[in-house]
Amino acid sequence: MDSFDLAPVFPVNLACLVPSGKIAFLYDLCSSQPQSVVSTQVLFITPPFTQLNTPYPATAYLKGFLNTLGADCKQADLGIEVMLAILSKPGLTRIFEQAEKSTSLSDNSLRILRLRAQYLQTIGSVIDFLQDKNPTLAYSIAEGEFLPQAGRFEQVEELDWAFGALGIRDKARYLATLYLEDLGDLITEAIDPHFGFTRYAERLGMSARTFDELQEALEQPNSLVDELLLQLLEEKIQRYQPESVAFSVPFPGNLYAALKCGQYLKSKHPKIKIWMGGGYPNTELRSLKEPRVFDYVDYIVLDDGEAPVLLLLEHLAGKRPHTELKRTFLRLDGQVTYIDNRAVKDLAQREVGTPDYSDLPLRDYLSVIEVANPMHRLWSDGRWNKLTLAHGCYWGKCTFCDVSLDYIGRYEPITAAILCDRIEEIMLQTGTNGFHFVDEAAPPALMRDLALEILRRELVVVWWTNIRFEISFSADLCRLLRASGCIAVSGGLEVASDRLLDLIKKGVTVPQVAQVTQNFTQAGILVHAYLMYGYPTQTIQETVDSLEMVRQLFEQGIIQSGFWHRFAMTVHSPVGLNPKAFGVVRTDTELGPFANNEVDFEDPSGIDHGIFSEGLRKSLFNYMQGVGLELPLKNWFDFKVPPTSIPKSYIQHQLQAQAPKKAKDQQRLCWLGTSPQLEELEEGMCELIFSGKKEDFALELPLEFGQWVFWLLEKVSYRQPTVTVKEIRAAYEEELGDFEELLESEVWELLAENGLLLV
Repeated sequence: MDSFDLAPVFPVNLACLVPSGKIAFLYDLCSSQPQSVVSTQVLFITPPFTQLNTPYPATAYLKGFLNTLGADCKQADLGIEVMLAILSKPGLTRIFEQAEKSTSLSDNSLRILRLRAQYLQTIGSVIDFLQDKNPTLAYSIAEGEFLPQAGRFEQVEELDWAFGALGIRDKARYLATLYLEDLGDLITEAIDPHFGFTRYAERLGMSARTFDELQEALEQPNSLVDELLLQLLEEKIQRYQPESVAFSVPFPGNLYAALKCGQYLKSKHPKIKIWMGGGYPNTELRSLKEPRVFDYVDYIVLDDGEAPVLLLLEHLAGKRPHTELKRTFLRLDGQVTYIDNRAVKDLAQREVGTPDYSDLPLRDYLSVIEVANPMHRLWSDGRWNKLTLAHGCYWGKCTFCDVSLDYIGRYEPITAAILCDRIEEIMLQTGTNGFHFVDEAAPPALMRDLALEILRRELVVVWWTNIRFEISFSADLCRLLRASGCIAVSGGLEVASDRLLDLIKKGVTVPQVAQVTQNFTQAGILVHAYLMYGYPTQTIQETVDSLEMVRQLFEQGIIQSGFWHRFAMTVHSPVGLNPKAFGVVRTDTELGPFANNEVDFEDPSGIDHGIFSEGLRKSLFNYMQGVGLELPLKNWFDFKVPPTSIPKSYIQHQLQAQAPKKAKDQQRLCWLGTSPQLEELEEGMCELIFSGKKEDFALELPLEFGQWVFWLLEKVSYRQPTVTVKEIRAAYEEELGDFEELLESEVWELLAENGLLLV
């Protein structure tokens, strides 16, 4: 796995530090603004490391919420700041000096050391380039002689297939990413084995059932990365003088750094109260019994953050006893105690305010390209404002998913109008119009309403999101989403087997996925598929057949990117809660005192699914580049596999067998184009002249019919309130005749091709 691979493989989980729910506020009766009930100065911190290209949004959500209360808070992303300290001339100088003391370096690391002068000369310019502050450097990088090259460049062959003759900046970003990965390899080998560009000491946090290994690591002398982290932390403390510091820990790769910071604060600033929340505590620490973790933090809060945070800050300000905290762990008399004040409800999502990205160095993030694939690169390339359309998942049935947890199990959407208000506010605040909606699964109806609202407000927005491959994503809905700025979607195909999809309760079939992905692709929207192998009772034949389905989807050009995940049983999923129902046995039924999430199990099939990992990874990497689609599946594995049982043209036949489109009364009609020009001709005829962005076209029609078409397009314009098929059907049949005949006419077909949509 490449150094930057982690970002795409985890759906983003805002978890504790994400808005939702209801709580009672104290309002100033003389004002429409809520009165501040928080007087404690708090600093929210994202510890190393998450993505390099954009801030993780959890702290921005909480800052936005506290803004609605008039509270004073600050935020910092120590991940990007530590990374920039490492990837600087002073930082690399220290790395090279320390690496030279190592007595057992690989040939690759020795080569990098010999090239230290070239790295020190180029690092500042490369970072400026990846921050879009020095774009003309692309010409020097792309010609191939500017950057020192080590092991990562061995994978570079002919790049014209990926970037073409004009893609100089993208090619340069790809080469600059390899350059950083070479340096990352040196750091991992010679300086800090815990280092990773998108995680830090991830192994220590993953399923750490006991605290022993983390405790041992935290008691070791500080590494160079630790020293840089703590130096930057001290700068924040001196600058903001917080009374409490809150760490957002979304992933296992953030835990060690958060605890290291807590260790430092306990030693140097003992009066500062320290608390932690986020995706990792929400999933891993729900059964926490380990008191030693509270040597590093004072409080750990779970799930949606607004209510617990407000109560905790009131407690720290002396306005509320600890017995009234909500979803909060603390240590009392040496024992871990969980307090959940159920009398205080969570906030509705419409009440939590707009995420606030102030304090974050938005122009300093790095846009890198670790894979040339145009869809796969979205996770690491570009500065995306992150926002949620709805709390939780509207489906909430997948048996491998943590549907028992609040952040998935409680579904609560907000209106398109509120979403667009927040989009506009964030664009003004950040100066960028790119959005990644980080929902577990964005609801199709809300996506439709949002697209219409974006168009009505004439906003220029570029966005992408996570979806389920619902059949409701019709060709017309996909075209509407594209018109509003949608450029990509990612969704779970999981195991490409109808038997297993039914067992998973995914609610989709492979033919349905094929149809939906074709609709997105034909609309110009890129598609990424999350894939799974090793699900309980999955056979070797089903794994091979799943790969064949994936191969055919790439062959048809209807998915552009994907990622295989090995199935992991979690304690919060239906299969983890009731394994016998899925034919498996949990082998570790006792919970550990610290983290509990992934659990071991025995599959009665006895298959070692791990042997498929490399072949699935290698085949998919090639398919994403359009390579190897003609090769037999057995070529990807170094052991014997059965031939696929899937017909070679299965997906193609499914796409050809689609049902004809029908208009339903409850559907909305929407015209994406501008109003045509109507010119009356002789003999009761008229001409409608349409001007599109690329070309003009005209319709010559009987005058009465032409006038009706003109009225129709005005009536159903995206600028107007929603109009249903039922309303238009009634109007047409009252004046002109059978509406079904109109739907089957060449006139309707031509209008549909040019922007008349049924959504």
